[in-house]
Amino acid sequence: MNWRELFFNHPYLKLFKWLWIGLLSGIAAFVLLVAMVSWGWFGELPPLEELENPKTYLASEIYSEDGVLLGKYYLQNRSNSNFDDLSPNLVNALIATEDIRFYSHSGIDFRRFSTAVLFLGTRGGASTVTQQLAKNLFPRKRFDNIFTKATTKLKEWITAVRIEERYTKEEIITMYFNTVEFGGNSFGISSASKTFFGKKPIELNELEAAMLVGMLKAPTRYSPVRNPENAMRRRNTVLNQMRKNDFITNEAFDTLRVKPIELNYQEDSHNDGLAPYFREHLRQELLDWCEENGYNLYKDGLRIYTTINSKMQAHAETAVYNHLKEMQRKFYNHWKGREPWGSYTELITAGMKRSERYQMMKAAGASDAEIKIAFNTKVKMKVFNYAKGQIDTVMTPLDSVKYYKYFMQCGLMSMDPRSGHVKAWVGGINHQFFKYDHVNIKAKRQVGSTFKPIVYTMAIDNGWSPCYIAPNVPVTFEGYPDYNPKNADSKKYNEPEMTLYRGLQFSVNNIVLYVMKQLGPNGPNAVIELAKKLGIQSNMEPYPSIALGTPDISVYEMVGAYAAYANKGVWTEPVYITTIMDKNGNVIREVVPRTVEAMSEQTAYIMQKMLERVTAHGTAAKIKYMYQIPGAVGGKTGTTQNYSDGWFMGITPSLVTGVWTGFEDRAIHFRSMDLGSGSAMAMPIWGNYMKQVTADTTLFKVQPLFEPPQQPLSVEINCDSYQDKEPDKLDLFEE
Repeated sequence: MNWRELFFNHPYLKLFKWLWIGLLSGIAAFVLLVAMVSWGWFGELPPLEELENPKTYLASEIYSEDGVLLGKYYLQNRSNSNFDDLSPNLVNALIATEDIRFYSHSGIDFRRFSTAVLFLGTRGGASTVTQQLAKNLFPRKRFDNIFTKATTKLKEWITAVRIEERYTKEEIITMYFNTVEFGGNSFGISSASKTFFGKKPIELNELEAAMLVGMLKAPTRYSPVRNPENAMRRRNTVLNQMRKNDFITNEAFDTLRVKPIELNYQEDSHNDGLAPYFREHLRQELLDWCEENGYNLYKDGLRIYTTINSKMQAHAETAVYNHLKEMQRKFYNHWKGREPWGSYTELITAGMKRSERYQMMKAAGASDAEIKIAFNTKVKMKVFNYAKGQIDTVMTPLDSVKYYKYFMQCGLMSMDPRSGHVKAWVGGINHQFFKYDHVNIKAKRQVGSTFKPIVYTMAIDNGWSPCYIAPNVPVTFEGYPDYNPKNADSKKYNEPEMTLYRGLQFSVNNIVLYVMKQLGPNGPNAVIELAKKLGIQSNMEPYPSIALGTPDISVYEMVGAYAAYANKGVWTEPVYITTIMDKNGNVIREVVPRTVEAMSEQTAYIMQKMLERVTAHGTAAKIKYMYQIPGAVGGKTGTTQNYSDGWFMGITPSLVTGVWTGFEDRAIHFRSMDLGSGSAMAMPIWGNYMKQVTADTTLFKVQPLFEPPQQPLSVEINCDSYQDKEPDKLDLFEE
């Protein structure tokens, strides 16, 4: 055997040859496998279009007119940020902890992968930020076997490379922070920053950034709320990585690592924040609109711009809460030792049947006897409490129904009469415990004397002077022999006659009924037609009693109606949305309010002057001498039978606000005028709200006078100059 044969038949050379064959075959097999994965043989890869426009569920956001985020609608509480919105501390913490060679690789860090394989993962994982982004954008399914796991990993590699080809490094980091979950129902860095620290991402310091980045490894295990010790250890691990990679100094690390975690934790809740009743009303409307127009309110990241002013809303909520808290104390004392529903025990039964507990037991097939036992068995529960917001207690569900019957409710709406923009919307005292919205157009209550100005408007619009003197005597109506209403206080305003000014000023029933009678048999229908021009669509029966405010009407409608007086006779539809944009900033809806000329400018001006006297020297005189609301102000109180409803409607040239107060059930109420009148229950809310609004020159410009029409008045409104010659008023109302 010669040396050639000896060399090529050497056993070590054969081994070396087979090793090379095996290595090259493995490489070829791997390349083939990668090719097969990329060709979609083991399941489709994300299309290029999805890489360009990755789909994530985005919360739709509601903004006030002054740019404050009021709330969100979402399946996942996620809002996108731009790279410029991210604090450098966030970027540094992420790169130091997850991918120190992020700026030098093209999606796959083979050096890190080799280290992970060599040390079996004991020195950290091999996934780059880009690979993690691929996993976040296109989540994995459960692995059936090792082969499925391997092909899935290859898919992530290929997707990561494709992402690197199409996006800059800054865009990749931004997408990563927008797609990760932080717990606390927070998806994306924008939501997480607000939830845990009440900040924007750009405002996060080193400690806060390190804590949030640390949470990404396991949001529950490292939650600063649920596991604060774990969170602190993990935060310090991230800080140490930042130190090792020269993002912070040794001295800074030594200082930071001993500092405690300081949170401003506010997990997002639809019951919390400004305007919860308004947001819920808006949600119901937007769901219908989205369905009609092909959008998903919870996924599509719409931006809804509203007319609500955050400062006015806060003032309104405070005014409602503080006054009703005080009235609640008075109500308890007023009924001390007695139940306010008296013999109306069916109210309690009805309340029980409307409760969630009752409905669930019925749905589960429980018998009446079982339900009765359950409602009379004490259980632990949380209930509303003015002092603490809510308290833990033990009581029977039936007692909880009675407990909630005691609470006074309220609805307040405030709007700009010229634009129709709703500035504040308060539907109740606490949305968590009282869901019913008392501003909503479906929430109708008897309006009482706040309806009287509409009747007077008919007289003024037909040429009557507010100085006209009417007899102050009971009025009877043909065809209604049993209808003989009296003045609410026959002793206080008992002069034999008075002007229309004074009749409205002191809300004298005889005077407004006299006007109604002069309107003739068609008078009630004529008043209803005017009310409809003023935006009131609630059902109104054409009876003479309408003059005293017997119809049930919503706060929303009444505020719109009174706004026409402030807006020179033009009714402007109350609106609360200005614009809706999609997630890309395209305007997809703009709202322009409808308008109707409900009365002449002259009539509106005269009604302004009549309403002004109510707040200067009438039933609402406290508006001026107690609350000292400056400038031109008019208003009207309203009190219904048995003091079940208290109203106050107030107007200024640039802001109109209505307030209703009462209880869930009309049978529950105060028993005296000093406690149950509109001037006691509702007017103080308006006064305190407007006191705060008028004090802020950025919100409200005081106008000393209501602006008169440019044309001279054809009706005398100065009673000193008013002639004693009175025309035949019946002729003025003939058709």
